[in-house]
Amino acid sequence: MKTWLVTGGAGFIGGNFVLEHAGAVARIVNLDALTYAGNLDTLKTLQGHSAHRFVHGDIGDRELLAALLAEHRPDAIVNFAAESHVDRSIDGPAAFVQTNVVGTLSLLEATLGYWRALDDEAKASFRFLHVSTDEVYGSLGNSGKFTESTPYAPNSPYSASKAASDHLVRAFHHTYGLPTLTTNCSNNYGPYQFPEKLVPLMIQKALSNHPLPVYGDGRNVRDWLYVGDHCAAIRAVLERGRAGEVYNIGGDAERENIHVVRSIVELIDERRPRADGSSREALISYVKDRPGHDRRYAIDASKIQRELGWKPAETFESGLARTVDWYLANQLWCDRIGDGSYRGERLGHL
Repeated sequence: MKTWLVTGGAGFIGGNFVLEHAGAVARIVNLDALTYAGNLDTLKTLQGHSAHRFVHGDIGDRELLAALLAEHRPDAIVNFAAESHVDRSIDGPAAFVQTNVVGTLSLLEATLGYWRALDDEAKASFRFLHVSTDEVYGSLGNSGKFTESTPYAPNSPYSASKAASDHLVRAFHHTYGLPTLTTNCSNNYGPYQFPEKLVPLMIQKALSNHPLPVYGDGRNVRDWLYVGDHCAAIRAVLERGRAGEVYNIGGDAERENIHVVRSIVELIDERRPRADGSSREALISYVKDRPGHDRRYAIDASKIQRELGWKPAETFESGLARTVDWYLANQLWCDRIGDGSYRGERLGHL
């Protein structure tokens, strides 16, 4: 069984990836700094599991990275570690530069030293997979999709920091020969997502009969990707992707934000009807748009489908229903989230 070092494996996407693959596919050393969105409750079912070791630490800690690489001799590194919310990057961009740029550079430098010392066979099979976002490409008009050759045009501090990290990964491959892979994904949703993001935020507010704040006119479009499909795509890239390549991962599910909110309301009304039988749609309220809000994202995922045989298993409708059902069944997890500093407000206003 292979050994993978996974960074950010107590977060939303990383946690789902670890839960899916620890023991079934690989031994996982899980390094996470446990900032506000990291949650050990997500990993509770792996407690004591011989194929999962959790390490509390930062990807910027070179001494710790060197010790973990020397002790566990991973066959691959999967880098999920990131500050990831656009709104928070508007409020405080410095943390995003520190983690997403400086931290990624630290991880790359430690990995390069480790990789160079491997024998030829291990060198050839080793992979460094960097998980990124479609937001690095900027905003689309009413037509077209992002491809792997779309020029970068990030519009938020978050996407700018991720763009910088992507460029560093590319540079380490072309300059030093490090066998890197980069994935750029569309908007994820699913179990264990921190509730500042649109889908879990709206689920929790609808359950509490609180106003459902929608930015601007609600017509911003995102391509929605169920997190389980994303994790399957990452595994496909890790196992079969070509070193040095970029793979876009999308759900082929473009939806306006207001459509997403109304779909959530419909599912909640069906599963938890109000005593008076009224719909929660009346709770929807439009609030001031956030600065620099990109109008539309859409991913062309034909490369990963063609080369690696991956395609999403969930439609938007089936994935959203699964997501709502998970949150309804796991309210204790929701109640225990984070350090208590997040109060369900929309962030990112100036």
